[in-house]
Amino acid sequence: MALDGVYFAAMLSASGVGIPGVERLADYAGGAREAWRADAGTLQHHLSEKAARALLALRAEKPGLPEEIAEACEKQNIRVLVREDKEYPPILREIARPPLVLFVRGNPIPNTERIAVVGSRAATQYGKRVAEEIAMDVASHGVTVVSGAAAGIDSAAHKGALRTGRTVAVLGCGADVAYPRFNAKLLDEIAESGAVLSEYPPGTQPFPAFFPQRNRIISGLSRGTLVVEAAERSGSLITAELALSEGRDVFAVPGSIYSDLSKGCNRLIRQGAKLTASAEDILDEYSWAGKETQDKRQTTLFEEEASEVLSEEERAVYALLSKEEALSVDEIIYRLHGRGDASNVAFLLLQMQLRGLVEEDENRAYTRA
Repeated sequence: MALDGVYFAAMLSASGVGIPGVERLADYAGGAREAWRADAGTLQHHLSEKAARALLALRAEKPGLPEEIAEACEKQNIRVLVREDKEYPPILREIARPPLVLFVRGNPIPNTERIAVVGSRAATQYGKRVAEEIAMDVASHGVTVVSGAAAGIDSAAHKGALRTGRTVAVLGCGADVAYPRFNAKLLDEIAESGAVLSEYPPGTQPFPAFFPQRNRIISGLSRGTLVVEAAERSGSLITAELALSEGRDVFAVPGSIYSDLSKGCNRLIRQGAKLTASAEDILDEYSWAGKETQDKRQTTLFEEEASEVLSEEERAVYALLSKEEALSVDEIIYRLHGRGDASNVAFLLLQMQLRGLVEEDENRAYTRA
């Protein structure tokens, strides 16, 4: 089947050649290899005129493309799956346009319950914290977290899941390409215990049109999709809409009515998405909460981090702050019972703000980030 996959992938590399046309062509020709070698008349009969010309041009320019794809996969230990393979996730076959080919780096796609976690690339500290905590909690119950390895919410979700379990990254480029580049190490870590996958051959660089296509795989692999911070027009909402169109569940984290990054989530909730304030809202929905945890946390992520990186003075200030009530410097000094002056407390808050643990609002009052 892997051999069929490289021929399918080679044909799909031609501009305008889509999955339905390739399937028709392969059915008629008797297989993927035969379809790649089909004559011009056969191509024109089963593909659009433009697509047939593109495939003929590609074959003329790169006659050994299937072999090149196979060699690249072998060198980088990337498995090639087609829909008939046992390792191809059955839930993904159920969507309207399942990928014809999957390239998988790392381990087989975990055969577990899966939840997608997506959101804004330009996420706030609040959003990233929520995504990381929820992903960590659901992963601790044996649930695999699926996301797109983008900056912001995606990266936070992957990092959280890696702390207690497994995660799957679905890319809008080749499975061997790190995009954004700073996530190269994260993708390597994901591949060690989970999987990095794509429907594009190794070496394929990111392209804007690939990301909406990628989103259908993220939602298609998952029982439900959680959206954490999304503007009113964003790729995360596309993923949510794809999930809904396939009869999958959509969860959304509520946010401030004043934040543009919360408008998409708040709208989803108004339209019937399940309001999600913690991992328990997802676990309870599917009765996953009873599953044995791999690494049950007793304290929150940021409490752990604060205890590790803050000085004694910083911990005293941090302990007074919450996520809900914003405190001014004067209020903090009052609650410290005289154990600090304005300049020192302001300096401590600045240090914690730079670490992403504290946020300052427009009134110069502070909350936990």
